[in-house]
Amino acid sequence: MDKRVTYCTDLEKSVIISNFERRGWIQVGPEDEWNFYWSFTQNCRNIFSIENGYRMNDNQIINHFPNHYEISRKDLLVKNIKRYRKELEKEGNPLAEKMEVVLPSGQVATRYVHLDIIPVTYVLPADYNMFVEEYRKSPQSTWIMKPCGKSQGTGIFLINKLSKLKKWSREAKIPFHPQLSSKESYVISRYIDNPLLIGGKKFDLRLYLLVTSFRPLKAYLFKHGFCRFCTVKYDTSVTELDNMYVHLTNVSVQRHGVEYNSLHGGKMSVQNFRLYLEGTRGRSVTEKLFADMHWLIVHSLKAVAPVMANDRHCFECYGYDIIIDNTLKPWLVEVNASPSLQSTTHNDRILKYKLIDNIISVVVPPDGIPDARWNKIPSAEALGDFEVLIDEELMDKEENGCRPYKNSRYR
Repeated sequence: MDKRVTYCTDLEKSVIISNFERRGWIQVGPEDEWNFYWSFTQNCRNIFSIENGYRMNDNQIINHFPNHYEISRKDLLVKNIKRYRKELEKEGNPLAEKMEVVLPSGQVATRYVHLDIIPVTYVLPADYNMFVEEYRKSPQSTWIMKPCGKSQGTGIFLINKLSKLKKWSREAKIPFHPQLSSKESYVISRYIDNPLLIGGKKFDLRLYLLVTSFRPLKAYLFKHGFCRFCTVKYDTSVTELDNMYVHLTNVSVQRHGVEYNSLHGGKMSVQNFRLYLEGTRGRSVTEKLFADMHWLIVHSLKAVAPVMANDRHCFECYGYDIIIDNTLKPWLVEVNASPSLQSTTHNDRILKYKLIDNIISVVVPPDGIPDARWNKIPSAEALGDFEVLIDEELMDKEENGCRPYKNSRYR
């Protein structure tokens, strides 16, 4: 079948356009007949809005789910994970098992054994009273405040005293009254103050995850993630509490620092990180850490799957940000529905070109023409540098004696 494939993009980035052009696809505008739309989240929401009345045909696919914010907005991610744990608990599922832990203050708190994947978090102003109760259990601890709807480190600050929070509330004119809904809600999370350090510096991991369906859940992990380092050595002293070059790993923050190295961009590949860990901590604990990170990603997806509008025309690439503490426990920090495709270094550009190339290979059927009716089971070749993290449809097939992939992690 000889058919001209058309694409539309809101993001005029060469890593995207060169991938489309290499396939011989033709660029059109959003008002034209397009087959593949790489859109901004807002434009995707507009397409799916009832008022718009736009109906996609079978040969159109788009790079976001209509309500992607259920996983990418900090407050909704927390709400969905908490709901998921409670539902499993209600069912008596062993995954929701709890245990008591002793906090540094000597107080006892209850934590999930298998689903302790996010730091203790509250949404302000709604959960203010619950936060105060938790804060009083260990008043020596540090908390991190983040505006729910912002990204790239905007508006983030650390607090270690309740009075600092109250002062901020007065100055920002955001009343902490649970009955009042604030236009700009915040999440406040227990700060991971014992991060794993390399060369004395804090870092987080950025992993790329492609989801082609939420029901059944089909998710693929890209092999080329990276660590993002702070430019200044880690320091927990109160004097450094406001120094974001010490605490925030966002490249958008760090590249303004005096110590920023534009050659490597403060990044280390996930492969080199793995080798470093195997050399310093041993292979078995490294294997466990990576398995724990995969577990964390899968359950964060399962937590949002029931509320996601699982439209067959959609796929989405998420940027997962994970912090590892010095006990080698991973913590989910946040999930980005529009991870940056800006290249800060040469290696960055190669990685992001390959990421887009592999995404297209996975989401487009073998004949190269976007089709929403396709069963979304890519060949092992089409996966490129993605690996199957979970495919519930294949798991069902395997249970019935058919094994299309050997490397599916969650069988």
